[in-house]
Amino acid sequence: MPVPVLVVDVANVMGSRPDGWWRDRPGAATRLMASLVPLVGVEVDGPTGAVRIDRIIAVVEGQARTATAPPELDVVLSPADGDTTIVEVAEQVLTGGDVPLVVTADRGLRARLPIGSQLAGPGWLLALI
Repeated sequence: MPVPVLVVDVANVMGSRPDGWWRDRPGAATRLMASLVPLVGVEVDGPTGAVRIDRIIAVVEGQARTATAPPELDVVLSPADGDTTIVEVAEQVLTGGDVPLVVTADRGLRARLPIGSQLAGPGWLLALI
């Protein structure tokens, strides 16, 4: 049975709340990723029902690429635009037999995701942390 893998668009989630992230992007990304750690191994209400989060992939781009990531997360540093990297990560998750649960509000990115991906907005994730 496919397992949901949480794929987080770090820039989009950071940008969804005006907490001063733009003054220190690496620091904001570090704090966001640290706040995701308690979700590993936990069952939560997902967009399509209960899901257990056993793996989180955080995609980081731009200035935030120098953020410090906790070892409990898989971190992918985007070499260019984060959207293309997130699409590639979602494809890899599907190829591995699991289901990417992509957290982003970016409509353009959502339209590019491979069929079989699940979607959630930043508000859903922020409510969990």
